[in-house]
Amino acid sequence: MDKRFNKLEKVIADNSLDGVILTDGYNIHYISGYKGHTGCMLVIKDNKYILTDSRYTEQVSIEAPDFICVDVGLEGYSKTILRLIKELSCQERISIGFENEEISYKQYKAFEESLGEVASLVCLDNKVNALRMVKDSYEIECIAKAESIGDEAFNHIIEFIEAGMTEKQVALELEYAMKSLGASGLSFDTIAASGPNSSLPHAQPSDRVLQDGDFLTLDFGCIYDGYCSDMTRTVYIGEEPNKKQYDVYATVLKAQREALKLVKPGARCSDIDACARNIIAEAGYGDYFGHGLGHSVGLYIHEEPRCSRKCDTILEVGMTMTIEPGIYLPGEFGVRIEDLVVVTEDGYRNLAFSEKNLFLLA
Repeated sequence: MDKRFNKLEKVIADNSLDGVILTDGYNIHYISGYKGHTGCMLVIKDNKYILTDSRYTEQVSIEAPDFICVDVGLEGYSKTILRLIKELSCQERISIGFENEEISYKQYKAFEESLGEVASLVCLDNKVNALRMVKDSYEIECIAKAESIGDEAFNHIIEFIEAGMTEKQVALELEYAMKSLGASGLSFDTIAASGPNSSLPHAQPSDRVLQDGDFLTLDFGCIYDGYCSDMTRTVYIGEEPNKKQYDVYATVLKAQREALKLVKPGARCSDIDACARNIIAEAGYGDYFGHGLGHSVGLYIHEEPRCSRKCDTILEVGMTMTIEPGIYLPGEFGVRIEDLVVVTEDGYRNLAFSEKNLFLLA
């Protein structure tokens, strides 16, 4: 944790701050080890605190022993921070950075009203989140383990699925499999979208019954020691897809494989997105791929950087990325294929091993 805290100290120094208040639970976890998402972190003048309530004070002492745990009690967060600052006997007005992208307006006003007499609040924007972009070896190990659990769960679910089941039944079985295999939780709500529902990129599992002739898109992930996985596979219910279904699936698979070839240190995220997007457009489906090509994965399921038209971040060794092109034809069907990879010195390592050639579940 010392290396991670040193990164935060650099943010403080580079921005000429006297301290920071962190309110994003994932950043607090990353810097301190405290996994509870109730509380905030105050770092000021060589002092580091985690503020929370009595439900989590013991957890803080176990998971973040290098931090002073402060129970805010009835005093509340903003007044407790003011008291701590005054106890440090700061003689001059100080500058404190805060996570303006991860705070409610109500909480900001409370900080402003309580701290205004002693401190100026400075927006940190994405500066702390950016510390998590490059994963260390332990983080990569955890993400790879989570993804391997997803692989095993997928191998189970393709033996389980059959026409006549509902989307909800498939999703429940997939979630049960991941937890049975060692996952502590889910990265996000499992997507099991069949037939026309598969044209909705983030469809919720419904009572729709799987039928012969359906595509079934499964987008799922789990958590291992706090770290997320993410994978999508689209399978076919029946013996023989029609030509249009084959063509769409083949186009998405080609786009995914060609985009993966570009993943390496020095590659620009927007260029990788453009590769997949151009292949889909050339096949005549450019209007049916609206979302970005992918995103990083770590403590949170959607982290920076993103593979999108808007992101010009240059990939570095240790970054994780999903590569997940899709084609979504409203009222008909959709196809998405997603792998999770980590950038290596000579390219990438794919953490997903499940088959991507089309499964026919007769």
